Amino acid sequence: MRAGWVMSFAAALLCTACDEGRAPVAGGADGGADAAAARDAAPADVDFGWPTVDPDPDGGVHSGPAFGDGGAGGDGGAPPAACTGKTGPTGGHVVAIVSGGLPRTAILHVPPSYDPREPAMLVFNFHGFGSADYQEELLTRMDDASDARGFLVVYPAGVAAGWNAGFCCGDAWTGGVDDVGFVRDLLAEIGAAYCVDPRRIYATGMSNGAFLSHRLGCEASDIFAAIAPVAGVLGLAPAACQPSRPVPVLEFNGTSDPLVPYEGGTPLLGVPVAGWLNFPSVADTMAIWRAKNGDVAPGATIYDHGDATCVRWDGGAPVILCTIDGGGHTWPGGVPLPTLGKTSTDISATDTMLDFFAANPLP
Repeated sequence: MRAGWVMSFAAALLCTACDEGRAPVAGGADGGADAAAARDAAPADVDFGWPTVDPDPDGGVHSGPAFGDGGAGGDGGAPPAACTGKTGPTGGHVVAIVSGGLPRTAILHVPPSYDPREPAMLVFNFHGFGSADYQEELLTRMDDASDARGFLVVYPAGVAAGWNAGFCCGDAWTGGVDDVGFVRDLLAEIGAAYCVDPRRIYATGMSNGAFLSHRLGCEASDIFAAIAPVAGVLGLAPAACQPSRPVPVLEFNGTSDPLVPYEGGTPLLGVPVAGWLNFPSVADTMAIWRAKNGDVAPGATIYDHGDATCVRWDGGAPVILCTIDGGGHTWPGGVPLPTLGKTSTDISATDTMLDFFAANPLP
């Protein structure tokens, strides 16, 4: 890891408004003038190594645990009504809207098999801090899965390459951008042109996008049937996370992630530092979701292969943690990010989450 961008990233995440022991604050504006000053002092060209090409489009792996009916909402329910008057084209194109007074965009990928009369699954896939919509498209290799499985996938673009996910990241955070509102507006725009199944809308994301996926699970569980964050944790205080129902959660984290420490603490340091941004641990994040979902049973290992182990807890909705031993700030089975650590080839985050999503429609 190069020392220059390490220090730049640390400066970008500095939060002198966060007193030691103070709970993280929901929302972006509460970061205060000190956080904004730290942000403005940080170089804008932090190099995270996000991909610009996929060097091996056929790479990755296609393995993971089986989910059955998911344990929540997998009863099928009444089939959604067929659509009429949906005229959106197939292929990839940009969706542009205005949300919260800001121009916003997203890349929407629609598979060739899409039928405008048949309600289709829709996955929101959010990029990491400093990344872009097209880079998330490359990183996760989800377009190929979309074409193979016949679902829609949208890659939204954050403000200044970031998301207001609670207490991270960048201008979107310090400026208090309403990204939850943006997601609702974007869904409305897509739903006006495409036949979207309202029971099969899901959220995933990488890094800062994973944090946003957690926030959507807390604040938009009326829309999102399940979430699958990758290399992120919950960026809200537990009391601020109030889902309207149990939310199925599938989480992927590496034990050697330099930016989102597995044991919690300050990015790049892995221990709490007073006056700096401190992330909760992966275990604490899982415990919060388990409590929200009312689980009472001990966890059970449902997948153990190579460096990947997945443990499942059952309650009102399943909570599953897939841990990558020695894994970095990376997408398992995705395009490798050498500057951010090891990318597992022992499990595919994309394929695994899509199986999880299929097993967990909205009740």
